[in-house]
Amino acid sequence: MADETALETRIAARAKVAVGGVRSVFEAQGIPLGVPPARPRSLRIHRLRLAGVRTGTLEPGPFDKTFEFADGLTALVASNLRGKSSVLELVTWCLRGTPREMSGAIHWLSEVDLDATVAGQAMGFRLNLQSEEITSAIALSGPDQQTLATLRSPDPVQGVLPLFRATNSESYAHQVQALMMQWMDLQPLVSAQKGTTAVAHGWPAYYGALYMPPARSAALLGDVVMAGLPGRLLQVFLDLPAAAVLAKVKTQTTLMSTARQRRQSTATAAQAERAEQRGQIEADLAAARARLAQLTQAAGGSEQESLADLAEATKRLSTAAANSEEAWEELMRLHRQARSQRQRDEKLLNDVRESGIARRLFHGLDPTTCPRCDQGFAVERRQLEVRDHSCAVCARPVQGDDESPEDVVAEAEERVKSSAEAERLAKEALEQAETELDQVSRDLRAAQDRLRQADAAARVPEHAQAREDVLRLEGALSVLPELPSPAVDPAEELAIKVLRAAAKTLEDDHEREAARLFTDLNAEISALARTFGFAALESVRINRAAHLTITSDGGKERNFTDQVPGERLRLRIAVIVALLRVGAAHQISTHPGLLLIDSPKAEEIQDVDIHLLLQELDDVAATNHLQVLVTTADFSLAHDVLPAENIKEAAEGKPLW
Repeated sequence: MADETALETRIAARAKVAVGGVRSVFEAQGIPLGVPPARPRSLRIHRLRLAGVRTGTLEPGPFDKTFEFADGLTALVASNLRGKSSVLELVTWCLRGTPREMSGAIHWLSEVDLDATVAGQAMGFRLNLQSEEITSAIALSGPDQQTLATLRSPDPVQGVLPLFRATNSESYAHQVQALMMQWMDLQPLVSAQKGTTAVAHGWPAYYGALYMPPARSAALLGDVVMAGLPGRLLQVFLDLPAAAVLAKVKTQTTLMSTARQRRQSTATAAQAERAEQRGQIEADLAAARARLAQLTQAAGGSEQESLADLAEATKRLSTAAANSEEAWEELMRLHRQARSQRQRDEKLLNDVRESGIARRLFHGLDPTTCPRCDQGFAVERRQLEVRDHSCAVCARPVQGDDESPEDVVAEAEERVKSSAEAERLAKEALEQAETELDQVSRDLRAAQDRLRQADAAARVPEHAQAREDVLRLEGALSVLPELPSPAVDPAEELAIKVLRAAAKTLEDDHEREAARLFTDLNAEISALARTFGFAALESVRINRAAHLTITSDGGKERNFTDQVPGERLRLRIAVIVALLRVGAAHQISTHPGLLLIDSPKAEEIQDVDIHLLLQELDDVAATNHLQVLVTTADFSLAHDVLPAENIKEAAEGKPLW
């Protein structure tokens, strides 16, 4: 039995972190810390109705065919290319969401109805088709199969309610797959693709364990070998503890570890590349400096210093000239502003001396632009204010006179005096700035002339080039600083640490549970395979990755993929039935118990072998709550093995539907 200590506590102990840290990591990743045992997930089909109009030369015209299916083994018998495989594909379309392979006869269909019991719930799937595409569809739930069989639409009075509606094939596939995952109590099988992308496999992957793939397929369980899906299916169908959670944990660990490793590798590579670049530049700079020193010594040792000093002085004076010019322009702006203010104040003084209205408006606002649209007032508005005594802002008349004209005039005179003083100070500052700018400009021109003369006086052209090389390489080195070591994200480190501990803990749980189940599973597979005609088989050994090793022919070990197609088919069926038997013995929910097999006789199985296989499969299906649909073109085979009520056949050469 698995350790009864809480999973989060065991993970925390293994990762050496607090339990709260484990919870926070799982919550951040959206992964549950545990999943309760699966609910029963049996799946049975009861009725398939096909309606449409057949075209061509073989019995053309309308048709409406219904098939009834019971538990146990049912054979679909008809001549080749007469609709046997298409029945399996139409069942698959209804239950899986899409057919595995489109049959050429599907274009005849206008209506497809399938009634099934999904995890104990009676359901009906109603598809309306045109040109092999769904035009509308609905899934129904009902109280029982008898009620559903009479309806193609909801009937609340009889307890038949809609589960979903779809208007096209894509919508139907999406919704039926979500429905089946929910009702069959299944979780997406998540895997990491190339270590960078999480890929979720849903109901179609599970359905591959119901519809047997071609016998030559390399997959033991399901129809996809990639991403370890056969092993994932086996673990889910054995209800190993939190199999889907373990898959998510492993996938997320892989994704996060790969992302961190790639980021660190990129940073390390960038560091190495930057170090190589700096090393090359430093080597080139050392050589350039040695060359410059050699040329300077040859020139007497003074030339380089003179040129460097002059260049530095020129640079300093250029900066000073630019700053002085910028200061002069600002002072010029302030002087113009002060002059304009003095002129406005003088005009206002003249107005208040001559006009009572002006004196009355003296202490009010004097806007130059409209406060709403920010546009300047027209000259006419100002003239009207003086001439007609109407406000320049609102155009309303202004009446009356002030009671103390002398005070207003005095205040206006004071304003003129203040603005005149401000204008004077601004002019003095501007003149001072002009003087300083002229001086700096003269100094700059003189320094530039001396620098040109000094450069022209250099008698060794290589000296100037060597100096330029040193400056260029120093600049290149300054813009290539050493890169820091890759940053460590504490949250990421904690998540990876916790997820790795979780994967190991869940693996331990799986191993303990698998040891209990796989011994029984191996024994059941061996016994069933021999029953199905694998006479040379001695024993089998299957692991959690669904790798099957077969011992036969006096102790020779071979893998599942080494077997011939007929033996692969027997082994696949044996694994499914063994899952059901082990599940029943251990009271766990396993395979849904529905199996579709297309033309087993075509898989290189001799007549005597196929008779034995079907006989034993019929017995096993009856005793293990298994529903099996097989197709065959061999009329005598079906009647030799099965009673008439378990055979759905068409006359030789006639269509099955």
